Amino acid sequence: MPALLTGPASAADPIKIGVLSDLSGSLSDYSGPTCIIAAQMAAEDFGGTVLGRPIQIISADHQNKADVGAGIARQWFDVEGVGAIADLPNSSVALAVQHLAADRGKITLLCGPASGQLMNEGCSKTGFLWVLDTYSNTVGPARILMDQGKTTWFLIVADYAYGHQMRADLTRSVERAGGRVLGSAQHPTASPDFSSFLLQAQGSGAQVIGLLNAGSDTINCVKQANEFGITSHQKLFLPGAVISDIHALGLEQAKGLLLMTGFYWDRNDESRLWGQRFFQRSKRMPGQIQAGVYSSVLHYLRGIAKAGSDDGRVVAETMRATRVNDVFVSDGEIRPDGRLIHDFYTVEVKSPKESARPWDYYKLTGHIAGGDAMQPLSETRCPYLKS
Repeated sequence: MPALLTGPASAADPIKIGVLSDLSGSLSDYSGPTCIIAAQMAAEDFGGTVLGRPIQIISADHQNKADVGAGIARQWFDVEGVGAIADLPNSSVALAVQHLAADRGKITLLCGPASGQLMNEGCSKTGFLWVLDTYSNTVGPARILMDQGKTTWFLIVADYAYGHQMRADLTRSVERAGGRVLGSAQHPTASPDFSSFLLQAQGSGAQVIGLLNAGSDTINCVKQANEFGITSHQKLFLPGAVISDIHALGLEQAKGLLLMTGFYWDRNDESRLWGQRFFQRSKRMPGQIQAGVYSSVLHYLRGIAKAGSDDGRVVAETMRATRVNDVFVSDGEIRPDGRLIHDFYTVEVKSPKESARPWDYYKLTGHIAGGDAMQPLSETRCPYLKS
């Protein structure tokens, strides 16, 4: 149900922001209902109103289906007056919604999806890619792991846009650094059995197995890798994993996993304070997707206030021209292709003995500056930038 955040009494229509997510499927813990909470927190922290109008957060479940997501977005844009849609995990859904939004001059705040197409072939002058993408989550980590002597890889790939793009980007990154991808195996989403794919990876002898999937697929894949004893001899790299995945696995099963993240709740005093506020409402700590939704919604509202208008095209220009400062990023820049530049961190999951308290899961193994993590603009395939 919609959550109305009321400020001073006003007869004006509300500023509506939609959180379109997977609320019941394989990505529902990755983003899902907790991203609605993050958006609500952003609206409340902004003050509940903008331009004298109340801020309203509405939500819906796209069920990981592009046609369902597009239908909801069309209803929101054309009938209900929604000005921006946030989150959008599942790249095929995000691409469909971003296309609709671009045609209508509406804003997309992409936090959950990771396909590089969203800022390349599918880019939009009113679209923003806030958290991760297949380039940022492969190039830097591959370089760090290669420097540590981990030069041979096997990839287990989800059969959808994110997985395909991640395989292409990671393969290119490994080979450019002098390593080798010994093989790959592709699996359907929501697969209950990864044994054949894991046995291929184990048999390859690769030093690193990249799990290019997300949500429950990642969790099940790691559990089954432990059952086969793979994790005692080969490192698992999970570029799409988030902290809730580690919580679901437990440290005994997750220890030693290698991850890439743009946010950790225990990074500094500000993130710890915000993380505790989030925990009080959701009973779990936030990951990078939740922090990204909070940040993007807050920046959108600041853009409306600064522009003095809720016109999507005007607000988008204002957002690009304004630095991003909040718990997610300090002095962040938004590039012409809509990509937010922020730092990333490679982390290794702690063992139970190394963890001092609940949700104390990560130890830092590397830092990648935002400018080094992102696809260079010189390589863009975004039509409006190339023209």
